[in-house]
Amino acid sequence: MRDHNRTFCRLVAETFDCPGPVYEFGSFQVEGQEDYSDLRGLFPGREYVGCDMRPGPGVDRVEDVSAMTFPSESAGSVLCIETFEHVFEVRRAFDEVHRVLKPGGLFVITSPLNFRIHAYPDDYWRMTPSCLRRMLGDYEGRLVGFQGYHKFPHTVMALAAKSPAPRDFALRADRVMRAYQAWLERVEAEAPLGVKLRRGLAQVYRSKWERYQLGAYHRAHFDIDLADSLRYDQSLAG
Repeated sequence: MRDHNRTFCRLVAETFDCPGPVYEFGSFQVEGQEDYSDLRGLFPGREYVGCDMRPGPGVDRVEDVSAMTFPSESAGSVLCIETFEHVFEVRRAFDEVHRVLKPGGLFVITSPLNFRIHAYPDDYWRMTPSCLRRMLGDYEGRLVGFQGYHKFPHTVMALAAKSPAPRDFALRADRVMRAYQAWLERVEAEAPLGVKLRRGLAQVYRSKWERYQLGAYHRAHFDIDLADSLRYDQSLAG
């Protein structure tokens, strides 16, 4: 788990009233990240079930996210942080998350795009921002974004609310977006010069068109999408 993915999840948890129970898929804590990748502390007072394809640290229940045994509308919130690249039946996994979420439930997802192959235990997919947005088309409220160079971002991320979404979804999503941008600016400002140089050289090596985009690592872009019914509610509230 990388810092920016954990931070995105943390900011969602701090800004939205994430309903329980919280199901995390991909909760297996790989060696060296046993404490850092544990997201349970972000959701105090809520039932939390860590799920993965294999037993191990952080796993309460062995589950396949593309073929869950959970009943429909049984989850309040679902987390998939850097998980879906490891799921072969990825389209089915999106359908399953939507099925198990309660009405008004929240789905938090991040996934790498421009990132090395990492087999935990295997690695299959990369999603563009447009792909992620389409995959979340059945949700009433969506905050979809990416981080990195706009032609080849290193990460895509999203928050989606199943109907009926909170009436103040757009307002809270905007707070998440602004808080995340502020965090990125702070991290970039505090990064040692050596780290910035190494990151820039790595970007040049990966892709020739990033030669003039050495400062792009900490850039992020988000879009807030609302279904017509929720957009109408927002206009009334505003």
